[in-house]
Amino acid sequence: MWTTEQIQAFEQALRTLEAGFSNLPDVSPPVTTSDMQAVLQLVAARLQENYPYQHPLYLGQMLKPPHPIARMCYALAQCINPNNHALDGGRASSAMELECVEQLATMLGWSTHLGHLCSGGTIANFEALWVARELTSGGVAASSQAHYTHSRLTQVLGRPFHSIPVDRRGKMDLNHLETLLQTKQIGTVVATLGTTGLGSVDPLHELAALQSRYGFRLHVDAAYGGYYGLASTLEPDTRQAFDALGAADSVVIDPHKHGLQPYGCGCVLFRDRQVAAIYAHESPYTYFTSDDLHLGEISLECSRPGAAAVALWGTMKLLPPVPGGEFALSLGRCRDAALQLFQWIERHPRLTPVLAPELDVVVWCVNTSTASEASQAAQRFFNTAAQRDVHLALLSLPQKFVAPLGIIQTWDEPTVQCLRATVMKPEHLYWMPEILNRLERISI
Repeated sequence: MWTTEQIQAFEQALRTLEAGFSNLPDVSPPVTTSDMQAVLQLVAARLQENYPYQHPLYLGQMLKPPHPIARMCYALAQCINPNNHALDGGRASSAMELECVEQLATMLGWSTHLGHLCSGGTIANFEALWVARELTSGGVAASSQAHYTHSRLTQVLGRPFHSIPVDRRGKMDLNHLETLLQTKQIGTVVATLGTTGLGSVDPLHELAALQSRYGFRLHVDAAYGGYYGLASTLEPDTRQAFDALGAADSVVIDPHKHGLQPYGCGCVLFRDRQVAAIYAHESPYTYFTSDDLHLGEISLECSRPGAAAVALWGTMKLLPPVPGGEFALSLGRCRDAALQLFQWIERHPRLTPVLAPELDVVVWCVNTSTASEASQAAQRFFNTAAQRDVHLALLSLPQKFVAPLGIIQTWDEPTVQCLRATVMKPEHLYWMPEILNRLERISI
């Protein structure tokens, strides 16, 4: 919620915006303020039928509340409702988008780039894989822990998809990948920096070495974990992976995850600006105000909300994505909170972590003698935690991840249900003692 001071700052900014259009007629439909109030109260009541996504007690899905500055900037832009498909529809917001994308490219360590914002990771990955299809032959390979969107999108693009097994840490098995590369069946390899389930980071630095030998196109899905390259507390092998982002041909990052933005705000970036030629098309009725490259000319999406660019621009002005800055420090707080939860699980006599968190996702299972009992116990833990207003998630894992822990003697089912927490709010660090106190009181 906004504070009184934040509301006053927004109202002042709104007056400044309206002053620039003071001579324009009011074309709003004729409704009374009381009618609007009644509808707003109905909406507020309906929105209470939700989980408390914005609260630190929520650790379930990858949901992070937008920063107040992002919400205010978005609301300001909505007074104009710009469309960033072309400069005609979003003069100021298109320029702001280009500045945002340039900052993200700098964060990745790129001196040249081409990119744009989009609705989220799915369409961003789709564009990256589409460009890869136009530039390479062969199929697409991604780890078995990669987001399912890659296999689905590859099917849409008419190319074969190869799922690469992962090791005990949820990282792509490079020996298996290299065997497949030797068959010359693979044109594009997708590395995931922060898998949705386990939060694992593929060894991008080692994939870059393979790329130099086999010549495949290297795409990085960093929709969830991309901003973590700014964090200073990563383990050495994780740090090496992020430091290798400069070798990627394309990268996807979602500002609506760790970037403090409202949905939907994703971003796709290409290192080589020449890929713009793949997007080339004719649309004379759209482009008439400038000979410069329009964002709509390098996007599969047409209409795109300029408000998303304005919100991201404002947030990056307030909290620049640079090492050592407040934004980077906030990521460190998320990771510190995840490590506290991990250490508590390690000490618990009835719980066992599946693996140490690389970023801020923590996964653990309940110690029982059979896989089915472990799944049932995890479900009970999940339900009881929710009753205590601590909202977690469940994750089904195959035997290979849990069997090495030695806590399950009988595998009467091929998978086991585990508990998962996404500790991605910096406030989690300050709330972790209360979270652990509530979890501690759960009988297992």
